[in-house]
Amino acid sequence: MPETRAQTASDPSIRYWTSGPSGDPVLLVMGFGMRGEIWRPQIECLSNRYRVAWFDHRGLGQSEGGSKSIWWMSDMAQDAMQVLDSLGWERCHLVGVSMGGMIAQEMVLTHPHRFKSLSLLVTHPGGSFASKWPGTVGFQAFLRTFLSRGRKRISALEKLLYPDEFLKKTDRKELHRRMHLRLSRPAPKSTLLTQLAAVMRHDTRRRLKTLTVPTLILKAGSDILVPPACSDQLKALIPTATLFNLEDAGHGLIFQKAEIVSALLADHFQNHST
Repeated sequence: MPETRAQTASDPSIRYWTSGPSGDPVLLVMGFGMRGEIWRPQIECLSNRYRVAWFDHRGLGQSEGGSKSIWWMSDMAQDAMQVLDSLGWERCHLVGVSMGGMIAQEMVLTHPHRFKSLSLLVTHPGGSFASKWPGTVGFQAFLRTFLSRGRKRISALEKLLYPDEFLKKTDRKELHRRMHLRLSRPAPKSTLLTQLAAVMRHDTRRRLKTLTVPTLILKAGSDILVPPACSDQLKALIPTATLFNLEDAGHGLIFQKAEIVSALLADHFQNHST
């Protein structure tokens, strides 16, 4: 499917891409430290039916970092809104994974009239440190991912994103190709630290009860980075939410369960297309 790319006129300027000739517009918001290109499995599946857009967060990939030294989740949400405005999209379906799901929460809470539906993948509403922080295995893999280099870094990222059973059965050559895509142009450490600070400050718990946008929550039962119970917490807080549990999926469910995730998203969009 042909793709186009453009840059917002905002400060910082955000690089974004689109694919798909027609259909309802869909904006994909990526997670911590990763470029928008990581949405590739969903881009390829959804762009046959929808007009799909994705982007690089500020300070990452082909987007500018801007002049602010400290970012809030609301700053990154505003960047994403600039992409929508640049595209001329009045209303769209919104999908966020991990940190991208936190950004998506801010977007919908601030501009609910701009969204037909919301999909939150392996993310959390913030709050207490204990409820959102990974266990020992997940925390160690997280640190190794961003402190190691070369094969050790790839190995740590695989451990962080995918359950052992999946790694035993999957095409490791294709997986390593995808890992290289994630790590070949790593985010600057300053960007990672600022994103991490924004994640730690994120807290939408008191506001989520006001959401009226139809919301799909995808829970990964084998996630070692974001505790699966966080998805249950989101379901309890959002009156319009439905939850689907992928019991054997890890944090990298958009690749591990690419077809299922894309199908669930497409069904959600179709059910809320007006």
